[in-house]
Amino acid sequence: MIWAILAALAPSLMVLLTLAALVSAAETSMTAASRGRMHQLEREGDRAARRVNRLISNQETMIGAILLSNNVLNIGASALTTAVLTSLFPPGSWLGPAISTVVMTVLVVVFGEILPKTLAIARADDVARGLSIPTYWLVRIFGPLADGAQWVVRLTLRPFGVRLDAGVDVLAAHEEIRGAVEYHHSEGLVESRDRWMLGGVLDLGEMDVSEVMVHRRSIAMIDGDKPPREILAEALDHGHSRLPIYRGEPENIVGVLHTKDLLGVIAKADGDLDALDIADIIRTPWFVPETTSLKDQLAAFLKRQSHFALVVDEYGALQGLVTLEDILEEIVGEIEDEYDIPPEGVKPQPDGSVVAEGSVTIRELNRAMNWDLPDEEAVTVAGLLIHECQRIPEVGESFAFHRHRFRVAERRGNQITLLNISPPAAPDEA
Repeated sequence: MIWAILAALAPSLMVLLTLAALVSAAETSMTAASRGRMHQLEREGDRAARRVNRLISNQETMIGAILLSNNVLNIGASALTTAVLTSLFPPGSWLGPAISTVVMTVLVVVFGEILPKTLAIARADDVARGLSIPTYWLVRIFGPLADGAQWVVRLTLRPFGVRLDAGVDVLAAHEEIRGAVEYHHSEGLVESRDRWMLGGVLDLGEMDVSEVMVHRRSIAMIDGDKPPREILAEALDHGHSRLPIYRGEPENIVGVLHTKDLLGVIAKADGDLDALDIADIIRTPWFVPETTSLKDQLAAFLKRQSHFALVVDEYGALQGLVTLEDILEEIVGEIEDEYDIPPEGVKPQPDGSVVAEGSVTIRELNRAMNWDLPDEEAVTVAGLLIHECQRIPEVGESFAFHRHRFRVAERRGNQITLLNISPPAAPDEA
């Protein structure tokens, strides 16, 4: 009699545990599946990947429906087993529920949770695609109930000041990508150069043009009142394709001279340089606020089909200039052509220290030496030193902060022009 009852219980219990295992595998695989690969497969026409992407797009409802159905199956299997085993013992005996608890705990944990989830993690993409159809119908059936449960949860937590928005993701997409890049870099799967490039793309929306612009003190510009021959000589001497033209004083920019336009009018003038009128060929200058983000400025460069803009502050005073190349260098690093002079701003020393010009940006130094100096409060290395010590230091003074030691090697007026920076010390040494 007992064996007959257990034999009758086994098929039903096996079906419920199998369904619970599939639901657990669906939950793990859907959350662990690579979104990038799923999107790529969808673009290639994979219908299963398309279903996975639709399910992931409403992740809260999907997880709620899966958890609800999983609990229904596990509780149903436990209740069935308890009822059957209780009938095998005298009324009021605790042996039936005790045996049921032990047996179902082992079966549910091992075969309903650990085994399917381990398989789902190992083959997340394949399992997610394989279970996309049953998961879709699971969400269709239990989704409304899961949404109702979420509504009850929000209503319950609201008096305690906790407000949950179903449309808000816990992690921003950029931070999620950045975290993945940093993790794979620490594991040795992403090279330092690729790490900086990917990080540079993500930083475009957080950086302003003032952080990458050429400062007004370093701008190569030409006096528009000079004779055409001198203007041509200076344009060739500077080696830039675009040069600001001023009249009277450097702050009064009246136009931008493009060397291609200059060569064109020289060719038409048949070599008569004195007959040239520079005012006829200079282009209208484009002024942008210094608070413009690099992402917006890059989009503006592409829209206007222009690669050169002058940066002004809130009062309209000239602060510097920014080019398309300056923005791209934040992603790919320094771009040099045959006319560029190789930069000497960062010179590594045999002892691991660095001799750096004060005008070198912190991002350039971090990339060159694979360091992690903060760049939130200052753009250049000299600016970081001044910010930390709250004054303009004298030559020979040394300061230790951010696990590095900074020594002022050269100063011109109020400008720190050269520093010696030691390699990062161990945390306990710092």
